[in-house]
Amino acid sequence: MNSTRFLILGLSTLLLALFSFSSCDSDSVEPEFTYELTEEDDHGLAYMLEEEKLARDVYISMYQMYDLMVFDNISNSEQGHMDAILELMKKYDIPDNSLPEIGKFSIEYLQQLYDDLIVAGSESELAALIVGATIEDVDIKDLNEFKAATTNSDIIEVYDLLTCGSRNHMRAFIKQLDNAGEEYTPQFITQEEFDEIINGDKEMCGQNPVSN
Repeated sequence: MNSTRFLILGLSTLLLALFSFSSCDSDSVEPEFTYELTEEDDHGLAYMLEEEKLARDVYISMYQMYDLMVFDNISNSEQGHMDAILELMKKYDIPDNSLPEIGKFSIEYLQQLYDDLIVAGSESELAALIVGATIEDVDIKDLNEFKAATTNSDIIEVYDLLTCGSRNHMRAFIKQLDNAGEEYTPQFITQEEFDEIINGDKEMCGQNPVSN
């Protein structure tokens, strides 16, 4: 149990250090919806594409290690998240600089994060589930911040769908951890947000395939 606590602390420190690269200032944005794209919108879509790829690739690797269906199911859902972002990027002629290979990223700090998460998840099945919950934790925070920084209706709709899917993913990982007698403490979203997610039922997310 103590080693698990150290793992959570280590992941928290790592992600907090890397998270500063993706954070954005959302305080000054007014909720007037538009179809205009800003430089921050471009950055947000490109970044979230690679972050969703990171989630997919980590889960693919964890499934290969432990043969736990939760990783296979959610990795497929993460591909749906990527497809939704790619569709928007194509619509707005935003270049896709992501790399096709599993575990390879064009953003240096996401590459480092992937490598470190693979090492952490390789310790045990329990560690891998903690990695999964941590990824969804930071994913929800990033999506919320990028959503708050845009007024583009298309982007807001996609981010809402992806956030809904990530809430379902978090529920799935926390259920597995609960079954193993392990408690997860949120590191990026608030405890209140976390409790609301975990105490809620699985969402249909508009019955969109990215929400599975």
